[in-house]
Amino acid sequence: MNLMETIIRIENLIFEYKREEEQEVVRAIDNVSLEIPRGSFTAIIGRNGSGKSTLAKNLNALLLPTSGEIWIDGYNTRDPESLWQVRQRAGMVFQNPDNQLVSSIVEDDVAFGPENLAIPPDEIRIRVDESLKAVGMYEERKKAPHLLSGGQKQRIAIAGVVAMKPQCIILDEPTAMLDPRGRDEVMAIMKKLHQEGITILLITHFMEEAAQAERVIIMDQGRICMDGTPEEIFARSREIRELSLDVPLPVELAEGLRENGIPVPRSIITTEEMVDYLCQLK
Repeated sequence: MNLMETIIRIENLIFEYKREEEQEVVRAIDNVSLEIPRGSFTAIIGRNGSGKSTLAKNLNALLLPTSGEIWIDGYNTRDPESLWQVRQRAGMVFQNPDNQLVSSIVEDDVAFGPENLAIPPDEIRIRVDESLKAVGMYEERKKAPHLLSGGQKQRIAIAGVVAMKPQCIILDEPTAMLDPRGRDEVMAIMKKLHQEGITILLITHFMEEAAQAERVIIMDQGRICMDGTPEEIFARSREIRELSLDVPLPVELAEGLRENGIPVPRSIITTEEMVDYLCQLK
């Protein structure tokens, strides 16, 4: 894979830190090498402490490697002069939407990022409107963010990133604090943005969300231990459980049905696929 086909390239990444109360050095990322193709949708999963969120923060230069290199669209995150190029190309959405909203009016909040990039006011107006329409929040543009639901707030946070026109959006457990409806709203936005050509890198602990990606990476103890399509990964359910992780509910249901003589294809990993298959059995 050459650089033109790759939006994120990681080579031998190590990230270490010291615990505040101790002098012990913790290696949160342990010699990870990875390439993310431009325009792809990748999910990274792993139990707490696996290193997945630390990896996400390294990609946006919020953390810098202890050793190794990261390139975002050809820009090295270690280079201070490339910081704005890195963050403009790789937007970041965090877990708690309340921590990302900075203004008392929705449209002003979405405009904050482009303003910091010194975008001309007329262009900012266009970007704000387009971004809010992209996440289905244009009608709420004059409202105060605190009046919105958790899912709506997260969509506003995503709109703020989209307004900066990144080539890649990194989402660090963006649905962790949302109810099922809010999670569905945010997942729908992610899939829509991916269809429009934006590279999506989703950090999540919800297996049903990971199953909707094109590629699934599982991390454990700072290392990549599985990497493949959702069908390939979730076919290894025993190994996944050994990592103290669950499998998507449809995969678990399919296993039970196969044990009872119903030949459910192993390619079925989402709720929609399972419903379609069961309906065909009638």
